[in-house]
Amino acid sequence: MKVAVIGSGNVGKALAGAATKAGHEVAISASDPDHAEEAAKATHARAAASNQDAVKDAELVIIAVPAAKVDEVVTALGSELDGKVIVDVTNRVDTRDPGSVLDGTSSAEQIQRRVPNARVVKAFNYAFASRMADPNVDETRLDAYVGGDDDDAKRKVEEFARSIGFRPIDAGPLAMARALEGMALLNILLQIKHKWPWQSGWKMIGPTGEKS
Repeated sequence: MKVAVIGSGNVGKALAGAATKAGHEVAISASDPDHAEEAAKATHARAAASNQDAVKDAELVIIAVPAAKVDEVVTALGSELDGKVIVDVTNRVDTRDPGSVLDGTSSAEQIQRRVPNARVVKAFNYAFASRMADPNVDETRLDAYVGGDDDDAKRKVEEFARSIGFRPIDAGPLAMARALEGMALLNILLQIKHKWPWQSGWKMIGPTGEKS
């Protein structure tokens, strides 16, 4: 699969590295071309000259930039995202006032409104970069909850998630991104409160229909 990763931070590098390891063709871009080059070398991806270059032939576009930059990035790409499957892995985080970002919407829904002809899917945002790179804890495969309104787009993201080691689970419509972003915030707050080592991940157990 041809994958574009927009963002060269810890999350972007983790997903780019996991994707190349799984055999996908990955282009990674960043606001600073030098950062894209460094990330590409670290992950065995191709450094894209720009976000436009990265998404041009991509089947999957992963948005892995800080939440405050999402609108800027998506708006700049505009119609170049038409028809593309966009995977939003971003989170709006306010650890001092969690309620301010648990406000009845989600970053993914905002992206969909910004580019209505794209197919936006929420996934991976609830996982730390360490777990994106290695979604196994004590021999247990972590879950990838996938939310979106386009079933074909969700299936493509589920296929990608499975290829990099997650157990994919269809989480329902894009509105469920609100819950997935809440899961990410909960995980962050738990790490801070209990001084945990930022290695935890989500796994639903019980008769879920698919073995771990």
